[in-house]
Amino acid sequence: MPAPLPASPNPLDRLWLTEAVRLREEHAGPLDDAEANRQARVQGGALPDLIEHRALWLARRDGLFDALRHWRQGAKLAGYALMLLALVTGAGLALATLGDGIRPVNVFWALGSLLGLNLLTLLGWLLGFLFAGDAGGALGRLWLWLSEKLARDARAVQLAPALLTVLEQRRLGRWLLGLGVHGLWLVAMSSALVTLLALLATRRYGFVWETTILGEGAFVSLTQALGVLPSLLGFSVPDMAQIRASGDLANGVESARQSWAGWLVGVVLIYGLLPRLLLALLCLWRWRRGRAQLRLDLQLPAYRLLRERLQPSSERLGVSDAAPAQLHAPSAGAQLDGSEGAVLVAIELDQSQPWPPKLPKTVADAGVLDDREQRRRLLEQLTRFPPQRLAIACDPRRSPDRGTLALIGELSRCAAQSRVWLLQPPAGEALDSHRLQDWHQALDSLGLPHSGSAPMTWLETGHD
Repeated sequence: MPAPLPASPNPLDRLWLTEAVRLREEHAGPLDDAEANRQARVQGGALPDLIEHRALWLARRDGLFDALRHWRQGAKLAGYALMLLALVTGAGLALATLGDGIRPVNVFWALGSLLGLNLLTLLGWLLGFLFAGDAGGALGRLWLWLSEKLARDARAVQLAPALLTVLEQRRLGRWLLGLGVHGLWLVAMSSALVTLLALLATRRYGFVWETTILGEGAFVSLTQALGVLPSLLGFSVPDMAQIRASGDLANGVESARQSWAGWLVGVVLIYGLLPRLLLALLCLWRWRRGRAQLRLDLQLPAYRLLRERLQPSSERLGVSDAAPAQLHAPSAGAQLDGSEGAVLVAIELDQSQPWPPKLPKTVADAGVLDDREQRRRLLEQLTRFPPQRLAIACDPRRSPDRGTLALIGELSRCAAQSRVWLLQPPAGEALDSHRLQDWHQALDSLGLPHSGSAPMTWLETGHD
């Protein structure tokens, strides 16, 4: 089963999350991605790299990384549950087939019980593989369904479809699900074989064959035909006399017991366990080979539309996407360790506020942001050259509206450390305490430190 998601996603996880973001936008509409696009352009690279950078940024912001980790945990639990079911099923088949040893075992009834369901499902897998393109079968779909249910994360709803969409690019879904199906049957047949050996080693069984409409010649021929391959591996095969003698219910031939036991074990191994092992290895080989060749499908309409936004032929202004219902926590400075410099910027100050204040030589003045073009230029610059410390000055006489808080959040993510400076009102003007409390609550929800005193010492030295 898949391992927990690493801090730096591997190529398959990157494609998986990128496709999950695409499906989410396809069903719920475009996401607020202005900052994601800007971060992707700063990372640079070819269009597939830009699309992945954008998607991973959105996935981190919107919690898809956590959802993928939960989905993997659910997939693990589902895999363990199915493996336990396979173990119990295999052991149950062997116990039901041989019984308690009081009555003789009908060898061909026992063979049908041990191999019948396995061979029927194998035939169904082959037919689905060849004609329907569905190699997962019921077990594969059951595993995906259980994985989603056990994840218990509403954000994981697009992960299973996204995985199948990515794998369908090179028809890898059939190999991955086929690996799971054959692996589970391999566990079941191994459990049956081990239980069979344990019962044969600790109990005394007699073996017979019974028929009403067939002659003994049919049983002799079938027994010898099935024993050809096991005999090559050293398993015993009853001779003609032992086979004929076993057809007499009243005649328990002692010498035939070990021959029938060896024949039964060999047939289960060769025709039950070995095909599943070989097919599981084939699926594993094709899965590993195809996984290394996975790429983004740039012909999808959603990715074609992203080309102009991530590799614009010219920069132009336009209407931004609708604001989200809830602001995202900034996680300020998480990727900016080692940057240098200090910057002071103000947001929408009126003429009554004297600006700029006297600044130390090591602190840069980014001016006052009043319109969208100024914001865009500054965000692009700070994203390319992130400062070590950033102070954001705000006028607390204004309401902390959603647009201002979103801008503060974007600015804070461009610096290793950020603070908000709530300016004092001009002399003779009182400050509304309720509005100031609203500012404090809003900034606390963003996780940003704030104060009403000038942070000049902090900007210059890094500490108060």
